[in-house]
Amino acid sequence: MNRDHIHEMRENYDKGTLERSDLLAHPINQFRVWFDAAVASGIKEANVMTLSTVDENGIPSGRTVLMKDLTQDGIIFYTNLESDKAQHIYKNKNVSLTFLWLEMERQVRVNGHAIEVDKDTATTYFQSRPKASQIGAWASAQSKIIQDRVQIESKVEQLQNQYRDTDFLPKPPFWGGFLIKPSQVEFWQGRRSRLHDRFRYDQKNGKESWDIVRLSP
Repeated sequence: MNRDHIHEMRENYDKGTLERSDLLAHPINQFRVWFDAAVASGIKEANVMTLSTVDENGIPSGRTVLMKDLTQDGIIFYTNLESDKAQHIYKNKNVSLTFLWLEMERQVRVNGHAIEVDKDTATTYFQSRPKASQIGAWASAQSKIIQDRVQIESKVEQLQNQYRDTDFLPKPPFWGGFLIKPSQVEFWQGRRSRLHDRFRYDQKNGKESWDIVRLSP
């Protein structure tokens, strides 16, 4: 692909508009409306989000994870607690989430802080997963260097034999979840000529009330 072709890649967004009068008072409620619309429209894995963290040296990292619960307090995902993402969070709880639903020409950005979910909540979710996923969580030392794939496959085979007669594995001690409690949420609706509609919710002094402002595109 030559650079001229990249320069020419562009779309005019015209699938919707966003006005202040469209927005609910609480960003989580507004997010539910957009998320439900994304699911209803048939978007594959509408719960995909980019999680951005910062390490102890101030270097940012982004990766794709899955939202696994949505509560009035925020957004929950689960992971290996020894992974890079979790270790970053333990050192700096401030994170950012980005949802992109291109089919609807919408994006949501969430800034907030991460709170580890309690063990019972994590265990309940862990044991609701397919058995193969439970085994995969035990077998993977996420983010660690390994010699080859055989190392993982051998561990999986061992666990399959060990737990042959049950559908539920115990939750690994190194596995859990985080609630991302938002302090700022932006809703973006694509518009023609890059004159997009953008509204941001800002939490008022840590309270459960929000200011809503329109941003220039």
